[in-house]
Amino acid sequence: MADANSGTARMLTGRCLCGAVEYRVADRFEYAMNCHCSNCRRATGSAFKPFAGVKRGELGLVRGADATLIYGDESEAHDVHCAACGSLLFSVVREGAYAHVTLGTLVDAPTIRPSAHIFVGSKAEWFHITDDLPQYAEFPDD
Repeated sequence: MADANSGTARMLTGRCLCGAVEYRVADRFEYAMNCHCSNCRRATGSAFKPFAGVKRGELGLVRGADATLIYGDESEAHDVHCAACGSLLFSVVREGAYAHVTLGTLVDAPTIRPSAHIFVGSKAEWFHITDDLPQYAEFPDD
């Protein structure tokens, strides 16, 4: 939540399963969704990846930068995992301008909640979406 007087946002902490990598991110997320694409399912080992998007400069590693594993092109889109436990912490997307923080790695609750399911055209057949959020076959146009 932003402080109207100072223009600062509440800072949230996130970390991997083993605690080797810790990050801080401003609670200034611009969007949040549940992604059902096959890549997100494989990266998380789950039916979908709940994530929130924030400008890349709003997120920084606090501990364990040397313990991260970058999957993908480090100069473009890539995932940041803990090299020790494998936790997917965030993805750098949109030509490096944004980070998609995996909501499950946050210690603190963000103010944003997922507003849609995306890539449901390729969701796991064994999973049934049971909420009323909008569903998009791919990424929404707007």
